[in-house]
Amino acid sequence: MAFDAFFLDAPAGRRFCVHTPAHGAARGAVLYLHPFAEEMNRSRKMAALQARALGEAGYAVLQIDLGGCGDSAGDFGDATWAGWVEDALAAAAWLAARQAGPLWFWGLRAGALVAAGALAHYRGAAGLLLLQPALSGEQVLRQFLRLKVGASLNAGGARGGVEALLRDLESGKAVEVAGYTLGPALAHELAAAALTLPAGAMRIECIELAPGPQGEVSPALAALAAQWRAAGHAVRTAVIDAPPFWQTVELTVSPAVVAATVAALAPQ
Repeated sequence: MAFDAFFLDAPAGRRFCVHTPAHGAARGAVLYLHPFAEEMNRSRKMAALQARALGEAGYAVLQIDLGGCGDSAGDFGDATWAGWVEDALAAAAWLAARQAGPLWFWGLRAGALVAAGALAHYRGAAGLLLLQPALSGEQVLRQFLRLKVGASLNAGGARGGVEALLRDLESGKAVEVAGYTLGPALAHELAAAALTLPAGAMRIECIELAPGPQGEVSPALAALAAQWRAAGHAVRTAVIDAPPFWQTVELTVSPAVVAATVAALAPQ
């Protein structure tokens, strides 16, 4: 299936995008928001496969590299969470202007938090597709910093731990983690990010991955889904037997996840 690569003029700079048009009868549009740091690169193959499958199912898909990420303008060390939310809103506006039908915000891991932040400002109707969502920005931040702690211990370096790195960030120092410069501004905003949604009924599809026999979603996501249902949202959850492709060093492909992504958006 054909796709178009281009640069979108967002408020804070040019953002690299890949647009996969809908094939056949259009059923809507999907905006993909990638995970944090190296998880984005490890997820590119799967995101491309999912976008292609969604396009074949009638959904136009837009993938955007947020500011300072991938091929977009800017440095990761200068990125801000507010800027990423602006990028998501600019991409949503571009997509909604070109594709009729419902718009979905599709967030993978920390991309789910960006999606929630954008939905707080989005003026149109939208659905939310969450794939292995990070439930809090603080969790993402601590997991990211543990990469540096582990690397330091393996190299016989300092044993200050995550708390020491958090103190450095709070004092205004940038921290280098696995080749990424994490600035204090982004760290502060990331730590405050939460998977909270605006008022009003919304359709929400949540998919978690768990190798081995399929079971129930995690207790944390189950509790959050219950809160959303109580607030009037239409929420479905599912667990897929698949490896965490955003963590594997070698590119991992999971047809089951691709199929589940397409099935989640099927009309109810």
